[in-house]
Amino acid sequence: MICLLLPLLAGCDLFRKMAGRPTSAQIEQKREMIEAEIAAHQSRLDSLDAVQKQISDSLAVLDSMRFSNDALVEARQLADVSRNSLAFRYYVIVGAFGNRGNAEKYAEEMNTKGMPAVLISYVNGFTAVGVCPTDNISEAYASLRRVRESGSCPDAWILDNR
Repeated sequence: MICLLLPLLAGCDLFRKMAGRPTSAQIEQKREMIEAEIAAHQSRLDSLDAVQKQISDSLAVLDSMRFSNDALVEARQLADVSRNSLAFRYYVIVGAFGNRGNAEKYAEEMNTKGMPAVLISYVNGFTAVGVCPTDNISEAYASLRRVRESGSCPDAWILDNR
């Protein structure tokens, strides 16, 4: 009779323990540990996906640069005042003028079109009008594409201020 009542009072964990098998608490603990490992693994996979996307974006930018090698110009000829005062690395240059007054007028025109413009002085006396400042080359190429496609300046190019 005691043998019949013992399973009802003690439950399955008693027999599992006697047989050397894991108890319900141990099984639950193992399940939680496995779920934590799965979450950590998924986090690593998500991180790898983000890195792959960055690499893919970088390769796309490099392809764009290769196909439009005239679009990126370094700042060798910038006046020191301009080079030191520019807050961002890349600017889309929409015009360069020998007369600073003309550059100022064009900058105002760009401002009215919703593209805040800055004036950039060159050593040779020219003044460029730069829009869409950024520190990200991908954003710079996207801005260049938008400016060229808008028709406001099909000959725009990117100034690299470094």
